[in-house]
Amino acid sequence: MVLAAAAEADSPIANGQQHLPGNYAALRPTNDEILIPQYDIRAAMGHGQVPPEYNEAVRNLVVREEILREKGVTYTAASALAMITGWGQSMEGTINDKDLVIVDRGVKDFVGEGIYVMTWHQELYIKRVMRLDEENYRLISDNKHYENQTARIDDVTIHAKVLFIWNGRKA
Repeated sequence: MVLAAAAEADSPIANGQQHLPGNYAALRPTNDEILIPQYDIRAAMGHGQVPPEYNEAVRNLVVREEILREKGVTYTAASALAMITGWGQSMEGTINDKDLVIVDRGVKDFVGEGIYVMTWHQELYIKRVMRLDEENYRLISDNKHYENQTARIDDVTIHAKVLFIWNGRKA
């Protein structure tokens, strides 16, 4: 799912510039800005159910690279950044229902404890992942009302690492 949605953003570079698909072609980041596309992906934070529709609060994001650095966000490449929507309550307190998250699609393997976008038993999730042993991950729900789960490493496909939660909380 993540790979299919990202295919459009990974289109070939023409004349030295990244081709921008129609849905964000009007956005023109400057040299010190990064365009972060939002994919039509809702990763479940709960039972792995992906709802068929929702109202988007943000469509793509242009952000100054220095802001990401100030926030301590590091990534494999600017072109690997994307935004997706978390859906559900199992990560509540860290990522709330319908929060946008900035992910690094360049991270395809477990690189240490953190929050990942992953497929487990054909369902897409956002979960905190910890390695238990050579054969198993611990899939952690930050909401204490949800049970953590043990997953065989061979049954989990990591698609991206969550870097930043972009939530519109009122102060």
